[in-house]
Amino acid sequence: MLGVLGLLIGSFLNVVIYRVPRGESVVSPGSHCPKCGHALRAWELIPVVSFLIQGGQCRSCQSPISWRYPIVELLTGFLFYLTGELAFNMALHPARLLLDLVFISVLIALSLIDLDTFCLPDVLTLPLWGLGILGAFLLPGSPNGWESVLSSLGAGGLFWVIAKVYPQGMGFGDVKLVAALGAFLGFPSIFLAIFSGSFLGALIGIFYILTGHKSFRQQIPFGPYLSLGGVLALLWGVRIFDWYWIWVR
Repeated sequence: MLGVLGLLIGSFLNVVIYRVPRGESVVSPGSHCPKCGHALRAWELIPVVSFLIQGGQCRSCQSPISWRYPIVELLTGFLFYLTGELAFNMALHPARLLLDLVFISVLIALSLIDLDTFCLPDVLTLPLWGLGILGAFLLPGSPNGWESVLSSLGAGGLFWVIAKVYPQGMGFGDVKLVAALGAFLGFPSIFLAIFSGSFLGALIGIFYILTGHKSFRQQIPFGPYLSLGGVLALLWGVRIFDWYWIWVR
């Protein structure tokens, strides 16, 4: 069931990814073709299925529809299913599970927006941060309230210093995203998120430079890698630290 819910949420995230950077409402008008304005009917809004039935084209003007739309829907469905399975195995409180699903959804939207615009909008990062702090104080589970606050301030403060010293390589949108990750993940999971995200970002950046797709001075969006690190820490952080301590001993 969570996988199906994820498909539906993924369809909405496509709207968020397209409209939020343009300052448009995600509620009104209803879903429509961005090329011809054709209002999509209910059967044209079925996640993945509608895309396949229509051959990846608008039914009205035959403009191509990006493969990103079904990919986002499938990715969200998969992560929702995976999160639900892990939550069930860990006997996670239902409210905490719901919070984690919101966390993953916003990270997906932020990642794609950053890839498109090199921007992490405050309208998503700041509510995500506030929700993480609020959930930590009100809901059972880890992190607790003050751990969330301290992790958020510590990680966000570190990245704020980096952004002030090296503004070409780090934006303040990244600072707010890291603060939100700290609020949701707590200590020490926030360090796993930052380390894995930075490591992946560095590897892919080096790959782009070596293959000529980017120059050394070109900007590379960091949000997707931080988000990937955040999801990794959320879903497997406890197990990764358990494996680490076993290996160290």
